[in-house]
Amino acid sequence: MAILEARGLRKAYGETVALDGVDLRVEEGRILGLIGPNGAGKTTALNAILGLTPYEGQLQVLGRDPWTERGLLLREVSFIADVAVLPRWIRVSQALRYVEGVHPRFDRAKAEGFLAKTSIRPASKVRELSKGMVAQLHLALVMATDAKLLVLDEPTLGLDILFRKQFYDSLLNDYFDRSRTILVTTHQVEEIQDVLTDLVFLHRGRIVLSCGMEEFESRYAEVMVNPENLAAARALAPIHERHVFGRSIFLFDRADRAQLAALGDVRTPSIADLFVAVIGGSNGAPGAAR
Repeated sequence: MAILEARGLRKAYGETVALDGVDLRVEEGRILGLIGPNGAGKTTALNAILGLTPYEGQLQVLGRDPWTERGLLLREVSFIADVAVLPRWIRVSQALRYVEGVHPRFDRAKAEGFLAKTSIRPASKVRELSKGMVAQLHLALVMATDAKLLVLDEPTLGLDILFRKQFYDSLLNDYFDRSRTILVTTHQVEEIQDVLTDLVFLHRGRIVLSCGMEEFESRYAEVMVNPENLAAARALAPIHERHVFGRSIFLFDRADRAQLAALGDVRTPSIADLFVAVIGGSNGAPGAAR
């Protein structure tokens, strides 16, 4: 079942094209990482999915048009933004009571159970909480809501490594199951590599790479090439080459791994390394991977 399906999705602000004919399908029970540089169109895509901006083309989220059926859609969608959206004056207990009153699928007892595992006190005001604690509060509200789709926009931006790890651990252990779907954008791609089931690179409003993580691991290979094998490695047409401490590292797409093993040490690249290869490349142009 498709939770999200876009065909020819386009959005322009004057002469600036933020989304340029995006086709995307996300199945139920998947965790999709939407990765792209600043200005790639990620926020515009999320705004369209959440019904916050009109668009051209076709877009269905949970079988609904998000622009015309936003009220109904948001009963089944949760969202955590990269900035705190809770009023600074509100107390934790008041926030729980408010969400309980406005959202028919919110389980307050479940939220209180999650917060009991943290150092957040019900009487505390949002302005008294650290950024990490605010993220925990957001997550508690989300995990206690029976939503089919969770949208995360840089959810751990500005958090220290401990809070970032706790956030994703809680998300996987206490929220995610095969009936829920998560869409996440982040620049901290190394931290979500083991979390994702699917990966999309967005560049200048277009999808330049889309694959499942199983395909990612089998399709791409990175080789630290022995000096005597540099010419042979380049003859195999790597999609990217970089140099670290005097050693050359090549990234290949759909190359024979046995052949690569004869050139040096072979490993699966990180998402960040593939991102640089596809989006940046050696000449600043996007790669041909798709």
